Amino acid sequence: MFDFSKVVPSIPYILQGIGVTLQIVIFATIVGLVLGILLALCKIGSIKPLKWFAEFYTSIFRGTPLVLQLMLIYYAIPQFIGTNIDPIPAAIIAFGLNSGAYVSEIIRAGINAVDKGQQEAARALGVPYAKMMKDIILPQAMKNILPSLMNEFITLNKESAIVTVIGALDIMRRAYVVGGSTFRYFEPLLIAGVIYYIMTLVLTFLGRTIEKRMRRSD
Repeated sequence: MFDFSKVVPSIPYILQGIGVTLQIVIFATIVGLVLGILLALCKIGSIKPLKWFAEFYTSIFRGTPLVLQLMLIYYAIPQFIGTNIDPIPAAIIAFGLNSGAYVSEIIRAGINAVDKGQQEAARALGVPYAKMMKDIILPQAMKNILPSLMNEFITLNKESAIVTVIGALDIMRRAYVVGGSTFRYFEPLLIAGVIYYIMTLVLTFLGRTIEKRMRRSD
């Protein structure tokens, strides 16, 4: 039987985890987006070593579990640097590095989808490569790949729950703590699931709103 009477007083405590989750997701998204753009430019560039590095980087982070990457950064790296890393910075680094690999593929596909005539016209006018990418190609690519980027953002929001393995007090960890103190796990975990679901709905709505506004600005 469900019994939320013991869990209801702890709902504010669980809700406090939203701030931790959003902090991790927002900063990891920024890191992933910047890194993804740089990696994508390396992949489509003509400098072979950079292209090989970007492809190797992507294969490593797409080919290994995210939880492994997180635990390596939180537990293993301190062995080499001689100091501990707090859970939240470790999560931001791990999620940002992982997201960068996926975002790079999304952006690379978006850049390749832009009409080649745009680049040819820019070169004919003598526009420098960096300026062409910043002012002409990337803005068009971003409009095309916005839905995919929002999906990555939403996925990152849900995957952030694995920070519970390193003790970060996000939504999931707090729900687990409440379960341990009340000896009832189903109810707090169900509440955590509802919170994640609502957050996903909100992010989906924001993504569609931004997409519509960008289309109107064309």
